[in-house]
Amino acid sequence: MTGDAGLVCMDVRVPAASGSRTGYPGVVAVALLCASLLSFAAEAQPVRISPKRLLEVADIVGPVVSPDGRHVAFRVEQASIEHNRYDTFWYIQDVDGSAPPRRIADGGTPLRDYSTGLSIPAIPIWAHDGHAIFYRALFDGKAEVWRAAADGSGAAPMTSDPADIRDFELGRGGAVLRYSVGATREEIIAAEQAEYDSGVHIDDTVFVGAGLFRSSQLQGRAATQRFMGPWFEPGPLLGKRGSRWKELDLETLEVRDVGSSEAPGQAPSTLGLPEHLTPWKWAQNPDDERIALLTRVGDAAGRFSKPDVELAIAPSARAGQVVTCQDPLCAGRNITALQWRPGHDEVLFTVTDRREGRAQSIYRWDVKRGVVDFVVRSRGLLGGDSTQQRFQDVPCGVSADALVCVTAEADRPPRLEAIDIETGRRTPLFEPNAVLASDIAATVPAELFRWQDEHGEEFSGWLFAAPGAERAPLFVTYYSCEGFLRGGVGDEWPLMTLAGHGISALCINANPGYLDVVRYYDQGLSAVKGAVDALAAHGRIDPSRVGMGGLSYGSEVTMWTLMRSGLLSAASITSPSLTPNWYLFNSLREGFRTGVKSNWQLGPLDETPERWRMMSPVFNLDSIRAPILFQMPEQEYLLAVEYALPLVRMKRADMYVFPDEPHIKFKPKHKLAAYERNVDWFRFWLQGYEGPDAAKAPLYARWNLMKRGHYTADAGSRRGADGPP
Repeated sequence: MTGDAGLVCMDVRVPAASGSRTGYPGVVAVALLCASLLSFAAEAQPVRISPKRLLEVADIVGPVVSPDGRHVAFRVEQASIEHNRYDTFWYIQDVDGSAPPRRIADGGTPLRDYSTGLSIPAIPIWAHDGHAIFYRALFDGKAEVWRAAADGSGAAPMTSDPADIRDFELGRGGAVLRYSVGATREEIIAAEQAEYDSGVHIDDTVFVGAGLFRSSQLQGRAATQRFMGPWFEPGPLLGKRGSRWKELDLETLEVRDVGSSEAPGQAPSTLGLPEHLTPWKWAQNPDDERIALLTRVGDAAGRFSKPDVELAIAPSARAGQVVTCQDPLCAGRNITALQWRPGHDEVLFTVTDRREGRAQSIYRWDVKRGVVDFVVRSRGLLGGDSTQQRFQDVPCGVSADALVCVTAEADRPPRLEAIDIETGRRTPLFEPNAVLASDIAATVPAELFRWQDEHGEEFSGWLFAAPGAERAPLFVTYYSCEGFLRGGVGDEWPLMTLAGHGISALCINANPGYLDVVRYYDQGLSAVKGAVDALAAHGRIDPSRVGMGGLSYGSEVTMWTLMRSGLLSAASITSPSLTPNWYLFNSLREGFRTGVKSNWQLGPLDETPERWRMMSPVFNLDSIRAPILFQMPEQEYLLAVEYALPLVRMKRADMYVFPDEPHIKFKPKHKLAAYERNVDWFRFWLQGYEGPDAAKAPLYARWNLMKRGHYTADAGSRRGADGPP
């Protein structure tokens, strides 16, 4: 038995039932189930956490502590369904928690990554005197650097550039603001119009499969896209134009161009470190030239990356003896973030524990003494950004004495806490989602779940069990389960809502993957099968009623599970899998062809036909027996039509496409529609439920036609002794 933060955990070893749906009779599944000690949770009537409540969670981003260590600045970002936008506001609060936060400025429209659609973390910079913060903000289609007074007396733009600001910093002791720009907004608009008038030349930069003219609705306006790199990294037209740096004197407000010799330096990974020390992540000491490094080491054994992480200090980027952390608390740890502790010769580092559902802990390494001390442990996130799918690390705010972290757990929405570095004492500062947190704790708390697959590989995830249900249907999403779990990676499958409606929901963390893509996909399939076996053997779910959904790699594993097993009764997919058109549309790019050869072991269809027939759903339609709901972004759906449209035509799938959306949908009304349709879809297929809303009658009529065709085609073949769901 183990305990942590109100949980009791029990290791359960159960043999998989003979003839189980996963096809592994006699395999021993190892499950760890952690049940809440809240005595009333088991008896409470389920309060259904609505999709709208999950979507309108207030996220906290970018806490940065003031120079004197007394205050913290941070931004709150929240979806508004009514206005179909995201509202952002800047706050400042005392680190000791003696007063509530005060709102000092509107943060504008979130700037977004062109590739994913995710909001770019907004990290403020404090003025050296602590009287103001500087930040990048988008207002009226212009990305400028703004200044907001710490006392809330006002905010105003500091730049007025014809181009959007890409990056900025303070220099000369805080006397100047340096910022970088690319092509001007007028130049970009003119280039877009020129292409429209003369025709778009198709080359290796064109996003074939997306609209050719102003098809992206990011950064506040419709914009034409181009690929910026060898993979799927789109950006604006003229986005490859190099950055020019400028300098604003904050006293005279005069602007001058900055020469290349004065421009901010490069990352240390490009400045002459020994090749074997090329860092995975790094942090520059603000007081000297020392650099803390995280380097991947060990034998990759066919995986994408080496298994271990080494923490070290380099005296500078160019020379000196590298010092490696030798303390046992550094060894064998999945170290994922690091930063220097101001005023101390210490590096603070974060460990993300795969076995504990990717829960995070923070330690401090005294570089001179060579000793590591524990600081704090969490049941979930300890960082600087609570927004979904954190593909960019944002550290906790830090002073000489305290960390200020955004904390969140699978079943507890974001809040802000101050953590004493010496004692680990946690002081709540700001909890904007307290009512939602209380409702979740009382009705659908998450359980840490661990199990082993047939090969003995251990997986972890978070289970939202349907309250009061025996042998409930199960929904599974696969990829990553960090922080507060709204709808998994992609944020489209409201886990707590499904649980409240009687469908247990499990988010599975993927383990480090393999270069051999068949082994990589099989790893995901094996994880799902093992979870279903373990839960079914314990009597917690009905293995004949399992649904699955995912985004990106999660979509690929969902499709692979459909193609390679009879495990699923229904699926929901939002990203394309491998198709000849996917390859064709991107085949002008050499970097793409190289990446596909490396990651999927695929070449053109005529060169690797057998591999394509094995990997692509286009050639495996007959093996896909469960109905599929496609809810895809406009920028990607054409890459999937080779298999999606035949399935729709055969009444084995239903398809929706969301206009102007990139890889991850971000418009609030689109996300809410995807949430609600997924709930309807899985309730229909896993529970036989049809809602009373008359507006949904055509939807249910269409799905009933699919159901009749599904069982006619599959009678006596797919389900066998398991029977209908």
